[in-house]
Amino acid sequence: MGVVMVRLRALALLLVVLAAASACGSDPTTAGEHEAAGLEWRGTVLDAPQPKPDITLTDTDGRPYDLRARTEGKLTLLFFGYTHCPDACPLQLAGIAASLERSSAAVKEATEVVFVTTDPARDDPATLRRYLDGFNRRFVGLTGTPEQLVAAQEAAGVAIAGAEEPDADGDYVVGHATQILAFTPDDLAHVVYPAGIRQGDWAHDLPQLLSVGAWRAAT
Repeated sequence: MGVVMVRLRALALLLVVLAAASACGSDPTTAGEHEAAGLEWRGTVLDAPQPKPDITLTDTDGRPYDLRARTEGKLTLLFFGYTHCPDACPLQLAGIAASLERSSAAVKEATEVVFVTTDPARDDPATLRRYLDGFNRRFVGLTGTPEQLVAAQEAAGVAIAGAEEPDADGDYVVGHATQILAFTPDDLAHVVYPAGIRQGDWAHDLPQLLSVGAWRAAT
């Protein structure tokens, strides 16, 4: 029964994507059949698709969050950063939030944004929640032990974050990966989004990201 429900959900998502593609002027008969390499992207297409990492961390309610299980069949935008970040994090999150705000209800429902802290000493669950609420209340915030967070970054294939020496006031900067990994409904990342991606870029790519792999996810 569980497998049937997953397939039905994926098929329903595909119908939503086809409608969105038609509204954007795309050919609805071919939407969902394309591979990432066959479309125009504002992000960077990976040479080979990257599997969604098998990680479980702690969400802002203090509960375990199994990334694969909780985001199955959805477009999942995975980002590693921290709440004191001066530039890359707020710019990336603001761009996604603004684009989703103008997207259809179906696209909003099918998209999960997951922000994993690289600064667990300062980013407790309450701090993460307040920070993410400033962008979108649906954004998921995750934390864990330093060891768990390093393992999560390794599993995601991103550079491991590292903190610089604190200044006289005890403040410090954390160097971290700034790209967003976009895992499509087939649980693979075909495209990544480096720092500098704008709201219009997300608006262009989100419907396409929902279409990539949708047929495979339904079979």
